[in-house]
Amino acid sequence: MVGATGTIGKAALAELLLRGHDVFCFGRAQGDLTDAASIERNGFRGETFDAVVSCMASRSGLPRDAWAIDHRAHSLVLAAAKKHGVKQFVLLSAICVQKPKLAFQHAKLAFEAELIASGITYSIVRPTAYFKSLSGQVARVQKGKPYLIFGDGRLTSCKPISDQDLARYMASCIEDSRLQNAILPIGGPGPAMTPREQGEALFQLLGKPSKFRAVPVAMLGGIIFILHALGLSDKAELARIGRYYATESMLVWNPSTNQYDAEATPSFGTDTLQQFHAKLLKGEANVDLGQHAVF
Repeated sequence: MVGATGTIGKAALAELLLRGHDVFCFGRAQGDLTDAASIERNGFRGETFDAVVSCMASRSGLPRDAWAIDHRAHSLVLAAAKKHGVKQFVLLSAICVQKPKLAFQHAKLAFEAELIASGITYSIVRPTAYFKSLSGQVARVQKGKPYLIFGDGRLTSCKPISDQDLARYMASCIEDSRLQNAILPIGGPGPAMTPREQGEALFQLLGKPSKFRAVPVAMLGGIIFILHALGLSDKAELARIGRYYATESMLVWNPSTNQYDAEATPSFGTDTLQQFHAKLLKGEANVDLGQHAVF
């Protein structure tokens, strides 16, 4: 397994162990995932494995990181897997690659294509929004500040999925042939939610009247322009990533209707975003967004 130290990776590892699988984790502490010799020497070590599970992803989404990790590191792991007779590869991808506009999306798609063409039994899991990416405003709202939304808060929607439900789904890919040799978009239970609906649910949990502050989407375009003009290309790319998530839904894209389709987005699991936010408010859970924080 690669990518076992992230939030999704930890959950997937726990689920695989719970199901009785023997798992060897290879990460930065053991070697260099962008070096074929290190993967061979420190990863596979001449041993035999039935499957590779990857929750590995670039930390920032910047072009150099994306092509190094989302593409090259995965390509090297796949090559080693084929050499050692691995029969199955479960990949955590992202639903946003359906409409690629950013470097990390193109890097992910490039590896997806390699995996599909490899001859190895594959499962490409494309989850919708993670709970952690939708929880950055819980603390500020708890302090009495308004919930920030882009536009009217109804520009986008998603079906949030928890780490644990996603982990169960990924582990099932190893065992369920119906989830193999397939690209698998997946969301959590319940209907799709807009940012405004997420905010309303949070205020309901707090027992407070709803208080929103609208941020114009055009403002992000202005920020991107200024950062480019100042030569701050990395920061401009991060702003582009922010604008993408502010304007694109994390649902299945229907090319025939040219729209996102909530009904066509599969649901899985039992955990809801509101339940997770309730745990955050009680101090029973925590979230570290790192570079993924928008607000």
